[in-house]
Amino acid sequence: MAEVTFPFSALVGQDEVKLALLLNAVDPRIGGVLLRGQKGSGKTTLARGLAALLGERVPFVELPVGTTEDRLAGSLDLRTMLAQGQERLRPGLLHAAHGGVLYVDEVNLLPDHLVDLLLDVAASGVNRVEREGVSHVHDSRFVLVGSMNPEEGELRPQLLDRFGLCVEVTADTGPEARAEAVARRLAFDADAAVFAGGWAREEEALRRRLAAARPAGLAPPLLRAVASACAAAGAEGLRADIVTSRAAAALAGWEGREEATPADVGRVLPLALAHRGRRSPFEAHGVDASALEEAERALQASAPGDEGAARGEGAPREESAARGESGRGEEGAAREEGPPVNGGSGPGGAVAEPAPSEAVVPVAASRGRQEGREQGRPALGRRTAVTGPRGRLVRDRAAGAGGDVNALALGATARAAVARREKDPAGPALAAEDLREAVREHRTGNLVVLTVDASGSMGAPRRMEAAKGAAVSLLLDAYQRRDRVALVTFRGEGAEVVLRPTGSVEVARARLAALPTGGRTPLAAGIESALRLARKAGSPDRPPLLVLLSDGRATSGPEGVDPLDAAMSQADAVRRQGVSAVVVDAEDGPARLGLARRLAGAMGARYLTLPELSAGAVVGAVRDAFV
Repeated sequence: MAEVTFPFSALVGQDEVKLALLLNAVDPRIGGVLLRGQKGSGKTTLARGLAALLGERVPFVELPVGTTEDRLAGSLDLRTMLAQGQERLRPGLLHAAHGGVLYVDEVNLLPDHLVDLLLDVAASGVNRVEREGVSHVHDSRFVLVGSMNPEEGELRPQLLDRFGLCVEVTADTGPEARAEAVARRLAFDADAAVFAGGWAREEEALRRRLAAARPAGLAPPLLRAVASACAAAGAEGLRADIVTSRAAAALAGWEGREEATPADVGRVLPLALAHRGRRSPFEAHGVDASALEEAERALQASAPGDEGAARGEGAPREESAARGESGRGEEGAAREEGPPVNGGSGPGGAVAEPAPSEAVVPVAASRGRQEGREQGRPALGRRTAVTGPRGRLVRDRAAGAGGDVNALALGATARAAVARREKDPAGPALAAEDLREAVREHRTGNLVVLTVDASGSMGAPRRMEAAKGAAVSLLLDAYQRRDRVALVTFRGEGAEVVLRPTGSVEVARARLAALPTGGRTPLAAGIESALRLARKAGSPDRPPLLVLLSDGRATSGPEGVDPLDAAMSQADAVRRQGVSAVVVDAEDGPARLGLARRLAGAMGARYLTLPELSAGAVVGAVRDAFV
């Protein structure tokens, strides 16, 4: 019995999300949709509801976060290999998704090696399998639909730009709408078939409308208006222009008009620019309101019939966008037409690849002096590849003594068995000597535990602003490398973990908005708390780095113990437990005690001094330690 899906038309509200999904059904060349939102906001329900509308002939493939590279790209067909001795590809999810929709729930949590593979195929429209002795190439063009909760981590910029449209999915705050949504869900859970039957007429109307819809025409003056609007919004490259143009044409076609208008462009422009307006992860998601207003003014000024459009202003962008419309635009932004999503009888178009509270400190920052770089410490701040039980299969090797293997390389084992049986047909189907162990490789990150002295000894607000600026930039680096970051502050009588290890810049930005300061300096408590966190959350795959920003003064500690002695004791514990560390000396003024240098020595840490205490100087010094 076929599984009954919650009807697309029965979902309460979410009009923008529904529109974005339907536009991609009208013209898959728009490049897919990214659905961002909190848990329980209906992202997955909407995506699955779209699949039911598209029908059985259009593939709708779900890519689980826990899938393997074999399942995604394809692997050796072991049955054929063992039975016939022939090497044949067993197609994966990328083959199944060709000509349809590939849906990735929690796309931001997808492992790096799978993201890399998905990016390669999305950019080229071709899946190339070269592994385990198998060499195979097949087309793989699909509409990419992803959902994510930004609190669980951000999406890699390369993959983010591949989505044509982006929509924020939020639960309705009105009590009536929420009550109606709950009532419908309860009715569906009670009897899915009966509930779906009650919405059959609305669903069939949507199916018929989708089958009849075709992208409308785009007049050259309107393309110039689109180009002007995207340029005014600061969109980089031409992908925004192409996506906006296609989405506007799809909207006009969806509403039964033969030619798109500036009003259509205005409706889809926020969806196309929402994920292309950020300059760093610490800026709020979505295009800036002022930038969007500027884009809308440019659109109005260059709309068809306007004097500016008649003069041909913005023609170079428009010409490139027009070339992209025919599949010949910016490299990677548009592709030649692929198979229709409906097998030729439904929606038209071809499937192509989908296309802070403080400012972030500039990269070009002054560097300070550093001491204490120890030999034998791991390279910090770099993502290195290590072998282990997970990740991309890079090779195989003979099994260890007794045939013990951590992970079996099935293809290599099957080939070894076939080769042995060719020499000894009477031998067993599989012998211990045939076993081959899989060697997999994955990238490591870092766990950066930023430990900040927030006590009164930090002095003027300038010092704390420098610390907060450094924290933002360290988190920015961590975001780019997919590391994890934690933040510990200490003041008064103790230390506080204000940000537990996370890769979510959304959470980090909120936590950094306000850091209370003042009081005494419990330096020992700060180091102890940071070390405990580093040891608990760190791992061989994610080695910890403790970064301490302090002037080294300690005015509070355990009862009966000198505060500075207690701090030195905790610093020595960092060294003894082998945790890499950096001490950034925040001391300034004419009278310097040099306590931070002593602290770094006891910690076995890199000691960094600064020509001036500013956010840029702190960032430059810490980044210099990463080289």
